[in-house]
This record gives sequence, C-alpha cells and structure tokens, in this order.
Amino acid sequence: MRKLLIASRNPDKVTELRELLSGTAVNLLSLLDFPDLPPTDEDQDTLRGNAAKKALEAARHTGLLCLADDTGLFIDALNGEPGIHAARFAGEHCNYKDNRDKVLHLLQGTNDRGAEFRTIAVLAAPDGVVAFTEGVMPGSISTEERGANGFGYDSIFIPDPGPRSYAEMTDAEKNALSHRARALADMLPILKDIIESDKEVNHD
Repeated sequence: MRKLLIASRNPDKVTELRELLSGTAVNLLSLLDFPDLPPTDEDQDTLRGNAAKKALEAARHTGLLCLADDTGLFIDALNGEPGIHAARFAGEHCNYKDNRDKVLHLLQGTNDRGAEFRTIAVLAAPDGVVAFTEGVMPGSISTEERGANGFGYDSIFIPDPGPRSYAEMTDAEKNALSHRARALADMLPILKDIIESDKEVNHD
C-alpha cells in the first residue's frame, strides 16, 4: 500500500485529515511518526508558499509522497487579519483560546463580522510539487464562543449560511463542508490517480 505522509505535528489537524482521507487506499503517516525531523520554518508570505515548503521539506527528508496544508482566517473588519498568521495571532506561544479571545476582543462593538477560512493543500514528492488545491469557506465571527467540538477558531466561526458554528457541528458535519474538506476534495482524484498508477506498475 502506498504511504502518504501528512506534514503536520498538530494532533487535531492530523486527526481531521485522517478522517477526511479515510476512504483512500493509502497508509497514512504524520510527522508525529518522525520525531527527529526538524520543524519547517514557515517564513513565506502566502498560504501557498508555506504549504509548499512544508510538503517539499517533509518529502525530501523522508522520501515519501507528502501532503501539507496551510490555513488562514481572514476577517473583514480586521483588514484580513489574522490571515496566514492565524495559528500565532495572540503571540508566539499562544494557545487556541488566546487566539479566539483576541479576535473577539478586537471585534467588540462592530457589526461587520464577515470572515472566511482559506486552505491551500499541496501534494509533493521528493523531486517536486505534484499539485496545489484550494478550499474556501465564507462565514462570520460570532460574538461569543459557541459549541465544544473542534479546535482552533471553530467555536467562533459560523460557516455560511449558518446558524451553527463549526464547534456546534459533529466532526462528520464539519468535514462535509469545511475549507479543508473542500481543498482535499479536489486533491483526492489526484491521489487516486497516483495510487492507481502504482498498482499498474506493480502489476506489470
């Protein structure tokens, strides 16, 4: 079975990606399986750049086909912030709640709650990038935390058309419509083509 490395050490993201890829005939690994690999310095100024860098570095270090993604939250009233810095919006060593609290504080008193999540997914082999896909979910920011499921900004992001936040949905409901699900839905046919090509080569 073809091995696919998910270029992430975030256990929440790895779990979500495993669920989204559960119907794919691959042996899924993550960077949690490679504790000695150095972390990627996400120093690019776009989601695409950071996702590609993560995928390529992991593929070259391990020799495996690698899937990486980078996600940003773009809030209208904050001129697109936190954008690509969503994971560290409240500071270098912040946690999920710190980030949510900062967003809610900055949006106090404004009726403009529009926002969108964007995910860029990248599939890379050791010799280069194979494919890019993008998923976008428009929505809004709630005035308070809602729901106990999910992670990150899930309890304050309400995907269109609402009325529930991501955190008020089950994992299956979120994974049927999320920004990351949309990016991976476009990536799956590419993955399946690669897997089928491997089968043909092995059969011959």
